[in-house]
Amino acid sequence: SRGQRVKPAIARAVVHDPKHVILDEPTNGLDVMATRGLRAFMRNLKAEGRCVLFSSHIMQEVAMLCDRIVVIAAGRVVADETPDALRAQTGEANLEDAFVKLIGTEEGLAA
Repeated sequence: SRGQRVKPAIARAVVHDPKHVILDEPTNGLDVMATRGLRAFMRNLKAEGRCVLFSSHIMQEVAMLCDRIVVIAAGRVVADETPDALRAQTGEANLEDAFVKLIGTEEGLAA
């Protein structure tokens, strides 16, 4: 399964004890418990003073883990703020709605 391939890939990324960790959608394909464990692991890396950069389309995950959010649309950075600043800037209560407003499209919403 994809989840079984993700776990060793993450282990390989951190086995050499890096100061900076870059993860591309690390929870994609993981079951609920593995996702929770990975999120806790990412929080621990942050608590150790490491820089953790990750991409995700799961706004709940972004809201839970990120100090700063960079939103990229059409190859351009359209926002680089804290989660609270993005919500305030867009006037939206949650990050998913803020993201949609920032990228300027309702693409992906069911009709």
